[in-house]
Amino acid sequence: MNKTTFRNTPDQNHAAERQSSLRRVVTASMAGTVVEWYEFFLYATAATLVFNKIMFPPSDDPYAPIIAAFVTYAVGFIARPLGGIVFGHFGDKYGRKKLLQLAIILVGVATFLMGCLPTFDMVGYLAPVLLVTLRFVQGFAVGGEWGGAVLLVAEHSPDKTRGFWASWPQAAVPIGNLVATVVLLVLSRTLTEDQFLAWGWRVGFWLSVVIVAIGYYVRTRVTDAPIFLEMQKEVEQSKAVRFGVLEVIKRYPRGVLTAMGLRFAENIMYYLVVTFSITYLAVALQVDTAEILGLLVIAHIVHMIVIPLIGALTDRIGRKPVYLIGTIGAAAWGFIAFPMFDTRHPAIIVAAISLGLFIHAFMYAPQPAIMSEMFPTRMRYSGVSLGYQVTSIVAGSLAPIIATALLANTGSYIPVAVYLAIAAGITLIAVISMRETKGSSLHDLDRLDEEKLAAEKAPASA
Repeated sequence: MNKTTFRNTPDQNHAAERQSSLRRVVTASMAGTVVEWYEFFLYATAATLVFNKIMFPPSDDPYAPIIAAFVTYAVGFIARPLGGIVFGHFGDKYGRKKLLQLAIILVGVATFLMGCLPTFDMVGYLAPVLLVTLRFVQGFAVGGEWGGAVLLVAEHSPDKTRGFWASWPQAAVPIGNLVATVVLLVLSRTLTEDQFLAWGWRVGFWLSVVIVAIGYYVRTRVTDAPIFLEMQKEVEQSKAVRFGVLEVIKRYPRGVLTAMGLRFAENIMYYLVVTFSITYLAVALQVDTAEILGLLVIAHIVHMIVIPLIGALTDRIGRKPVYLIGTIGAAAWGFIAFPMFDTRHPAIIVAAISLGLFIHAFMYAPQPAIMSEMFPTRMRYSGVSLGYQVTSIVAGSLAPIIATALLANTGSYIPVAVYLAIAAGITLIAVISMRETKGSSLHDLDRLDEEKLAAEKAPASA
């Protein structure tokens, strides 16, 4: 009996090799991002549940130490733009991979040392000073992480499916948050409250060493994208080509401003959902801490699943329609969610948090593709980092502080919901004004940038 042997053509082999390489890049990018956000969110949760009780002087006002803890939390956001600027500059010069490896080491060391900090009872005001210092280092590293992680994937991705592939590093954020929540949940359920506050919370920070080692190793297995390596050679040959933050502001101010506007409501909403919600449920409604963490686990799983699905949707119907859905949903969420929280029913509470993260994903998933398609390769790391990270100073860093102050002063959730709706209105302007970039070529973007530079040089030469 004759047997027919089917062999892959060279084109099929090449396509399979590219797909395998792309998956490896996605895995490397996600591995580090999980580490970074495990540690960043670990601090966010600890600020609400632990640091407000052991790192600051006691107070009769239950909201005062929480606000103080959130102020130190905000320091990380202030450091993030600085990290984005520094890492963006050197990432555009030396490569995304090298800077990502540095970022993961920095955030790992800072987080481990947080687990070793003395409390306020031990050293007084030196405790919050040390906490703020380490938080700054942590924020600086995370600020440099995001741009490199998403660009490593976006620059390897095909034009027609960039929205899908570039959204995977975003999905790593809820995974990191999920791991942090699970660790704290296990510790809070297995230890008494006194044990948890005395030493149990430190375990989560010390575990970062193991996660960092895994993430660092995975990132050694990939290389920068061919489009970046080509640009790097051209820059070395032509010393006149510039890059960095000042260059991107000069050449692409519209892209930077649009990125900031897109980020505004998304960043505020995220920290209202995953950080301020803990405060509202724990302090205003007296919901048990372990129960809150358990509900957040479910919500983070929902978030993790829907992000790549929505990323794929942007490749089908476009970036703008998807972002528009998320922006309108953000404006409405506060008015829907807080009455659901007030029921104190676990199923309704988790539905409210999950709804918030589902809406958030419509803004969060498209961001890597949109921002990557705004800037040429020679300044892309600087451009996306600047647009993404600077906004966090006035958005995510202040959101829990503003929301807690509004709740403390009014006793009502309505001002918090209005605050989010106003933020959504600002982002809506950015969505309407942005260009649709679905399926656009990064090579074409580089070519247009080269033509602009050539046109500027021509009169000077004449």
